[in-house]
Amino acid sequence: MRASTQLPRYLTLAYGLLIAYACLHPFTGWKSHGLPLFDFLHAPWPKYYRVEDIILNVLGFIPLGFVLTAAWPERWSRLRALVLSVLVCGALSLSLETLQNFLPTRVASNVDLGANLLGGLLGALIGAALGQRIFDTRGWLHQWHDKRILDGHLGDLGVVLLALWLLAQLSPETLLFSVGDLRRLFDLPAPLPFSPERFMRLEAAIVATHLVAIGLVARASLQRFSLTIVVLICLGLGARTLAATSFYLPPRPLLWLTPGAIAGLGAGLPVLATTLALPHGLRQMLAAIALLAGTVLVNLAPENPYLSFNQTLINQGHFLNFNGLTHLVASLWPFLALAYLSAVNLRRGSPH
Repeated sequence: MRASTQLPRYLTLAYGLLIAYACLHPFTGWKSHGLPLFDFLHAPWPKYYRVEDIILNVLGFIPLGFVLTAAWPERWSRLRALVLSVLVCGALSLSLETLQNFLPTRVASNVDLGANLLGGLLGALIGAALGQRIFDTRGWLHQWHDKRILDGHLGDLGVVLLALWLLAQLSPETLLFSVGDLRRLFDLPAPLPFSPERFMRLEAAIVATHLVAIGLVARASLQRFSLTIVVLICLGLGARTLAATSFYLPPRPLLWLTPGAIAGLGAGLPVLATTLALPHGLRQMLAAIALLAGTVLVNLAPENPYLSFNQTLINQGHFLNFNGLTHLVASLWPFLALAYLSAVNLRRGSPH
């Protein structure tokens, strides 16, 4: 039942790290309150607790239980993989809840622990039932992977990298397709004042360069050109639409479709189509240039005063964690992509 590639293991590791970051964000104010660490395990039901919090805690661990079940060795039985997956999910949740004792902005909760365990169990059950159809050599994901994605570890890491890019598109504070904004990580001001004309030109350049960058990075993870690149771009637009619908008041699904974004898409699409036809080495060089240029432009762009997302919603528990997570991924993604392009080049240049 288990996968014949390393993709489920990479997905498990990446998702586990993302959960840990979200649960411990913003990593400030660590101190001990002097109480026993595991007192929260037998605490009574909290007076103030929302159903939404329980649902989000369950949903957050379902993907982890699912990919973890597929990540165990092939020789293991489904029952063994299922039980161990639930235990690992429980151990991770218990560890994170215990660490939250040391964060003044977080509250360790046995309710959260129980919800996480339930989510891990549901995900493991789904993985045990459907993992064979998805991940093993007869599954559709393996067949797609085998036909289109680079073989070996680099192919699997490329899939994880593209999944992280899609996650970054759910950040409500970024422009269309943009990644690499380091200003909030280092508490830096915007270097340029806002003016509509300048902002529209910068937005168009940002969208165009990042569109070329993601298309070429995706191509680097593929054996040959395929519609996977088109699907990825469409999924990115879908993620932006979801973010605009969820985090803005009133909901504005097409908020990303600004004049600057339209100009950037109009300029970036033909450039991407042209660069995809170039030889591998030239594509890789242009991908790196587009990543670096896009990152510089993002950090030069002024804040847009006309964007007013729902700050109250963003600052609520799980949404605050999610927003911090997507912003971190968006900030670091270009540098992960540059490292990936370097690894692909080294592999192509090494003797077989």
